[in-house]
Amino acid sequence: MARYRTKAQRPLSPHLQVYRFTMTMMMSIAHRISGAALYFGTFRLAWWLIAAASNERYFNHVNELFASNVGRFILLGYTWALIHHMLGGMRHLLWDTGGGFGKKTLDILAFGTLIGSIALTILIWFVAYWVRGQI
Repeated sequence: MARYRTKAQRPLSPHLQVYRFTMTMMMSIAHRISGAALYFGTFRLAWWLIAAASNERYFNHVNELFASNVGRFILLGYTWALIHHMLGGMRHLLWDTGGGFGKKTLDILAFGTLIGSIALTILIWFVAYWVRGQI
């Protein structure tokens, strides 16, 4: 006698139109993007360190590239990615302890990560220019 198998009734996975876009979701995406930016930015840092260990002519060439407007803009982005990723990691560390999961707390942490990373990046660049005597 043949047995007939019926297909199991399982819930469908929700898709992007079901989800409401939240600040926490945006910060999660930004955390992943900043992690990727750090990956490529670290190659740039390694290039600079290798140039410093090489000869003076090559080091001056790399320094000129990094001192250009494009180079400084990339360094600004790298600084922001570093700070943002660090603050996002601290937020995840808080979550690992079981805290910070209230709806209002999630939004405060998400906005705090964004505002804090921008403010700290500006502060770091201001201090760097001030120490160099360019302000």
